[in-house]
Amino acid sequence: MDIPIHALTQNPTAAWKELSKTQRVIKVTMKPPQAGVAFNKARVVCMSDTHSLTPYVKFDIPAGDIFIHAGDFTKCGLLKEVEEFNNWIGTLPHRYKIVIAGNHELSFDQNFTHPFQNQTHTERTKHTGMSILDDLPTLGNAKEDIVEAVQTSNIRDVLTNCTYVQDELLEIWGIRIYGTPWQPEFCNWAFNIPRGQPCLDKWNQIPDDIDILITHTPPLGHGDLCCSGVRAGCVELLNSIQKRIKPKYHVFGHIHEGYGITSDGRVIYVNASTCDINYLPNNPPIVFDVALPPGIRKD
Repeated sequence: MDIPIHALTQNPTAAWKELSKTQRVIKVTMKPPQAGVAFNKARVVCMSDTHSLTPYVKFDIPAGDIFIHAGDFTKCGLLKEVEEFNNWIGTLPHRYKIVIAGNHELSFDQNFTHPFQNQTHTERTKHTGMSILDDLPTLGNAKEDIVEAVQTSNIRDVLTNCTYVQDELLEIWGIRIYGTPWQPEFCNWAFNIPRGQPCLDKWNQIPDDIDILITHTPPLGHGDLCCSGVRAGCVELLNSIQKRIKPKYHVFGHIHEGYGITSDGRVIYVNASTCDINYLPNNPPIVFDVALPPGIRKD
């Protein structure tokens, strides 16, 4: 099914004002996970946007079968940050651990690192008189750290205690899970692409008939409302989810103040951002149980 580009794709706030007239947004109350999991279900534990602050988390991570982290597990993708995250996730008891990148994982975005692959930052500045970093928002990071992060190679190999997915489909006990890091442009950081067709091209890679979709960005209208009143979600992602992909669950983060669960009556949307708007890791993991296909049991 072809998804058209929405006329207001460049203005998600205006797009939602129009779409909300026919959309359902049901707030779902989060409940503590019950003890034990039925034999025909898998327990999924979700976090996102921990930003290298897992040592300061004051809550327990609930046990489960599958752990999902929806990106921004570092501040800027430094090697030491990724190593620390890998060590931390290695302590979790979940059998399967799935991780995608977010806009803060600069070292994971090969397109972002390309200008630095063959030149050092000093050489680039010397020959051009300017640096690509001069106009890059630092989001609270030192420019030296950003330079170091984007020059780090083979960073995916560091994640030995989880499965890193990037535009890939996994199947666990018949549960189909797809993960992708892309998001509409935000401060020129990692995995940023223009709204409209470039975003839709990424969403078109997502297969139909999946159970859990993991993105870093929220869709329009669910967990995407910023404190400024602006909507940050992607309208093409929302349309792709509702009209073609139709997952049971959509797990994401990115907009810290959008933490929580909503539904449109068919899809359950989970903004699992651990950090709040003040970058404090105050939001506990979100847990749900997903049914296994008939005849499938956890081995």
